Amino acid sequence: MSDAKIRLYVEHPLAHGQAVPLNADQAHYLFSVMRLATGDAVLLFNGRDGEWRATVQQSGKRGGLLSCSDQTKPLHLPPDLWLVFAPIKKARTDFIVEKAAELGASRIIPVQTRHTNSDRIRQDRLQAHATEAAEQCGGTYVPEVADLQPLDRLLGQWPADRRILWCDETLTSARSALATSPPAPWAILIGPEGGFSADEQKRLRAMPQVTPVSLGPRILRADTAAVAALTLWQSTLGDWR
Repeated sequence: MSDAKIRLYVEHPLAHGQAVPLNADQAHYLFSVMRLATGDAVLLFNGRDGEWRATVQQSGKRGGLLSCSDQTKPLHLPPDLWLVFAPIKKARTDFIVEKAAELGASRIIPVQTRHTNSDRIRQDRLQAHATEAAEQCGGTYVPEVADLQPLDRLLGQWPADRRILWCDETLTSARSALATSPPAPWAILIGPEGGFSADEQKRLRAMPQVTPVSLGPRILRADTAAVAALTLWQSTLGDWR
């Protein structure tokens, strides 16, 4: 058992005896905010090498140095599941990204639809939220948060083998649709608060990869729908089984 309680995502390679330099932001967090000192332990992960226990070798205001000792978790990749969603209000978009990272999405793709309320996002800020969520939940992988792109462009480049779980409150049960689905790469598509336009609905219904489903008898807010759909997919086809 490791005595380390703080987890930190780094981009540096991790291995036994590997020295890991810290940038100014990481040093500030570990030494000024969390008050770690030389000899204290921290858990590191980089999305490639699993989780490693490391100890502080040098500490400073603008940097520091850690040294890896032993692996505490192997790399656990999430299922090949994307979350595609239309951004909503700032705090609720943050919530969607955080919960998608916690619930095991492998990629997060914000899209601009006809009725999307927000016409821009801060991709770097949302990526930081995904990283913080992975640090907090014990994951060893951080999903990529893509930049905002038009839904039409994304669908025009859509892989032929990737299924889409299109959440539409007017249609059939998600659980029954997933229960009969063969293994495949998947994406979950959550629409804007105003719903998809008639043209967008027509295009989605014409795509052979799309499975339209309902998430129950009540209309869910977009952030609630994202969590519900991810939970249903993970419990039926993902790594919760």
